[in-house]
This record gives sequence, structure tokens and C-alpha cells, in this order.
Amino acid sequence: MSFTLPDLPYAYDALQPYMSKETLEYHHDKHHKAYVDNGNKLLEGTDLAGKSVEEVVVGSFGKNQGLFNNAGQHYNHIHFWKWMKPNGGGAIPGNLEKKIIEDLGSVEKMKEDFAQAGATQFGSGWCWLAVKDGKIIVMKTPNGENPLVHGAKPILGCDVWEHSYYIDYRNRRPDYLKAFIENLVNWEYVTEMYEAATR
Repeated sequence: MSFTLPDLPYAYDALQPYMSKETLEYHHDKHHKAYVDNGNKLLEGTDLAGKSVEEVVVGSFGKNQGLFNNAGQHYNHIHFWKWMKPNGGGAIPGNLEKKIIEDLGSVEKMKEDFAQAGATQFGSGWCWLAVKDGKIIVMKTPNGENPLVHGAKPILGCDVWEHSYYIDYRNRRPDYLKAFIENLVNWEYVTEMYEAATR
């Protein structure tokens, strides 16, 4: 099962003013495509060829760095596009909101902790909401790592590599994170992933 670049689930200009058409064109068409192309080359002839992207990510972690980097970033980006939507943010569906309050104190605290994780991730990486041992937790990971390789299941991730925000926000990563959590998150998709993670 080789990697394929998914289409964006919305138009390139659909997330403005929070994420520009130019950012999405570069980020999706150039960066994500490169992870797909390089990942496919590195996957050829390995014992992970034909496996699902999740299996490739977990199977290559700590064993085949080049393949892991590209497979991890491919997995992260498949979901990243779906974790956003035009007119995103807003109310969180009931069951998920209840669980966030139970595990993280409040919705506001979750947003603060999530943005803090992203702002303090040194260099490139991601910040996450993930499910581990039945609880929702906030995490951050370097480079292309994700919660799958740390025994957790991601339900929301924000890309804090500079290419995901520099065109629009320059060095203001905290402003980008605030815009993401308040105006871009597709909470319905987060809920879908939460339900899948707790089945």
C-alpha cells in the first residue's frame, strides 16, 4: 500500500484569514507531496511495504530513521488537513467536551496547555491532544514524531514546523496556535478520532 497525497478537503483559500492560500499551496503541494514521494522510495523493498501508514510509522520508529521521518509526517499531515475546516473552532461536541473537562480541568485549560505545548516545542515538531490509558492528555513531539510511537492515539495535532505558519505569522508561533485552536479546529473530526481511539 503505497502512500498517496490526499486532496485538501476544502479550497486553498477556504481557511483565510487564519491560514493563507499561499501557505496551503506550499504546505500541501510541496511539503506533504515530498513526504509522500520520499516515503514511497524509502518503503520500496522493506518488510513494511504493503502495510498501513500507521504500521509503517510504528514499525520504522527507531529502526529506519529516513522512512520514519517521511511516514510520520505523511500520517500527521493526512489528519492535519482534516483537523481544520472553514469556520472552525467554536463549540466542542458534548461527549468530547465532557471528557476534556474531566481529564484536563476545563476547555480553557486544555486550549492553554495545547498552545503552550506548541509554543515550547523547541525547533520543529507538533503539539497534540491524544488518548493514553483511556485519558485525554496534551503532548508535544519533535520533528515527525507523533503519539502513536509513545503508546498513545492522536485525536488533534497542530504542526509547528515553520513552513506551516511563517508566511502568515512570521516568527509569531503563539499567534498561529491561538488562531488554530480558536478558528480552525474541526471538532467533529477530533470527536471521530476520539471515538475511534476509545473503542
